[in-house]
Amino acid sequence: MALVHVEYFSEVLGLSSSMDVIIPQQIQRQPGRFKPPYPVLYLLHGGSDNHSNWQRNTAIERYVSGLGLVVVMPAVHYSFYSDQKYGLKYFTFLSEELPRLVQQFFHVSDQREDTFAAGLSMGGYGAFKLGIVCPDRYAAVASLSGSLDQRSRLTGEPVIANSIMLQMAKHTFGSLEEYDRSENDLAHVLEGHLADGVQLPKLYQACGTLDHNYEINKRFYEQFRDRMDVTYIEAPDRGHEWGFWDESIQQVLQWLPIRST
Repeated sequence: MALVHVEYFSEVLGLSSSMDVIIPQQIQRQPGRFKPPYPVLYLLHGGSDNHSNWQRNTAIERYVSGLGLVVVMPAVHYSFYSDQKYGLKYFTFLSEELPRLVQQFFHVSDQREDTFAAGLSMGGYGAFKLGIVCPDRYAAVASLSGSLDQRSRLTGEPVIANSIMLQMAKHTFGSLEEYDRSENDLAHVLEGHLADGVQLPKLYQACGTLDHNYEINKRFYEQFRDRMDVTYIEAPDRGHEWGFWDESIQQVLQWLPIRST
């Protein structure tokens, strides 16, 4: 495997941006083991993290070494992977510009069956948002301790009374009324797709029972468990922490429907 740090200019955001990318490396003693175009996983960071945290807190490069998979880890700051009401268009960047740049820079497939997303906490919301809002582009998406519903942040419930997170949620989504039944309301969008018979990606949820996002994840799963392909992992006595996410991303990689190259 090779690890590439990329500094580039985002036209959508209007600023210089960063991403780290893990790519398969062809070596002489293993000729032709993996062939481009490669499947691609967009691996998304949490709210207080950046593009380097998956590498610094897990062994993600080692975990993907035998998969022939490109892993893209972009920096999006405290954006909730959304087009912000008072700010920048991060979801437009993530869903439209970033895939174009990745296909331009690296030998990745542009096929739905080869495209995946996963993330933790805020990144779990971002990964599910990609799969739910753009179901024609993603075969499978995974959320680890995902903040899948933002209502508690917009109402300031004590369980997530982090002042920066609350400020950024309102900065991004506006009011609760503006969030409700919008593109940012994932359950609402998903209900619409199910009613219209849209082909949806596979979903994977994992969350610890001590996590502050546990009830959100449980409600989301209960709402859709019998109506689509959802894998749900509930981890007793685990919280919002890297030990759990390190274990979980290994399980996600085994779950992903990666085609042989």
